Amino acid sequence: MHPDYKLLIFDWDGTLANSIERIVEAMHAASDRMGFARCDDMAVKGIIGLGLPEAIRSLYPEIDDLALPAFRQHYADHYIALEAEPSPLFDGVAATLDALRAEGYRLAVATGKARRGLDRVLRSHGWDDYFDITRAADETASKPHPLMLEQILAHCNMRPDQALMVGDSSFDLQMARNAGMGSVAVSYGAQSIEALRAFEPCLAIDHFPELHAWLSRRAR
Repeated sequence: MHPDYKLLIFDWDGTLANSIERIVEAMHAASDRMGFARCDDMAVKGIIGLGLPEAIRSLYPEIDDLALPAFRQHYADHYIALEAEPSPLFDGVAATLDALRAEGYRLAVATGKARRGLDRVLRSHGWDDYFDITRAADETASKPHPLMLEQILAHCNMRPDQALMVGDSSFDLQMARNAGMGSVAVSYGAQSIEALRAFEPCLAIDHFPELHAWLSRRAR
């Protein structure tokens, strides 16, 4: 293991799990139920990574405090129904994470999901106790505020320069920058790799196992 990086922090949706299309569908279904005009798919993908209240307000700035809880509930109901069979992990994720953990890396999750949703998907993959720590958007500050990364660093007793944030959205990479941490961008998630390169990630990958290969080369 390279001494520079000891802690790897992962976004969930669009980075570990292939759930983007379900999120888009659930957002459209909720807007239909609320009588709002649908945003286009790219607009919805552009807010993935934010906490759900922040995402809804970003898409529908006109929504009031009375309507927001109903919108959230419609979204949650539809998404949970879609997740009766959990969104699959991207190719190579499980094997890569197992290899990284076996080599001594500490692993964490920092997600825009709510705690209840994160716990549900972790349980579905048999990962209840897999990560050193997980942080969800409804128990801390939403991305790109660095609080969830700061909490993970504190829990693991690590410095920012010992950690990498791996994500598929500008919110992930901006959060890492705000925390003084390096980042890795994935090209297969919610946002284009061109948009992510603006945040100067240490690495951009097209397939998840490339992260392990890169870390292994650094360790030689």
